[in-house]
Amino acid sequence: MKYIFVMNPAAGSGSAEKIIHSALRDLDEQVQYETYVTRTEKDATAYVKRWCEKHPGEEVRFIACGGDGTINEVFSGTVGFPNVSVTCYPCGSGNDFVKSFGGAGKFLNIPALLHAETRKIDLLQAGDHYSVNAINFGFDTAVAMSVEEDRKRKGTSSRSAYTRGIIKALFTNMSNQFRIIADGEELLPEGSALLCTLANGQYLGGSFRDAPRAKTDDGLIEVCILREISYLQFMKTIGIYARGDHLDDPSLKDIVIYRQAEKVEVIAPEGFAYSLDGEIIRENHFTVEVRHKILDLAVPE
Repeated sequence: MKYIFVMNPAAGSGSAEKIIHSALRDLDEQVQYETYVTRTEKDATAYVKRWCEKHPGEEVRFIACGGDGTINEVFSGTVGFPNVSVTCYPCGSGNDFVKSFGGAGKFLNIPALLHAETRKIDLLQAGDHYSVNAINFGFDTAVAMSVEEDRKRKGTSSRSAYTRGIIKALFTNMSNQFRIIADGEELLPEGSALLCTLANGQYLGGSFRDAPRAKTDDGLIEVCILREISYLQFMKTIGIYARGDHLDDPSLKDIVIYRQAEKVEVIAPEGFAYSLDGEIIRENHFTVEVRHKILDLAVPE
């Protein structure tokens, strides 16, 4: 098997590339590997697709070295190609996706990544876009947009960027207009809410367990909506939500709408934006579906 490390040069405050090259030089075994350093946004997806098209049928494992955005780009580029497995060396600011598999620590051992067994996982698909972890909008997207602005200014992002984004959204995005239709059921007749998450993985925003019941291989989308709430309710709810207790807490039964679905349609006003694994997409009418067990993910045990 060939191993290809696709590296985001900004990940790990710019130190990840050096660490990975050092670990590869120190391997106790001979392995076939290549490295590729991304240049621009979406470069990872384009590179992976090109490589797979030029080497049809060759057994290969792509290792995404970066944060959730890099993971999304690399994994998306492999869709539809046989004999391809994926994994990651998580060195971003949030590393949300790997939390569903025990956390970043499991994935930071290069030899373990090379020899890890694979398991089938789902992806979410919205039009031409694939989501590895989650699609979210409303309050969450306002936060994500603030994080993106921070990243553009500084070239990287941090946990503090999420905190600043939350504070900003408290003043601007407590009410968001959209309709949600899950497997034909209208979930939000009032047409406005604080936020909505359509999840494949469990975590979002670095520390929020938005979808505690999510499984990445069950063929289902976790749909969680928080209705509009006051600032006081928000302060009481945020800790419960972060821990992932919001689906079972009786005090939130009138605030939380939860379903599992195979297909979700979202209808919103013009100018609407949603966040897909951290990428901001402006689209006001879209459908999200599950691509069941479409990827072979290598998970170190």
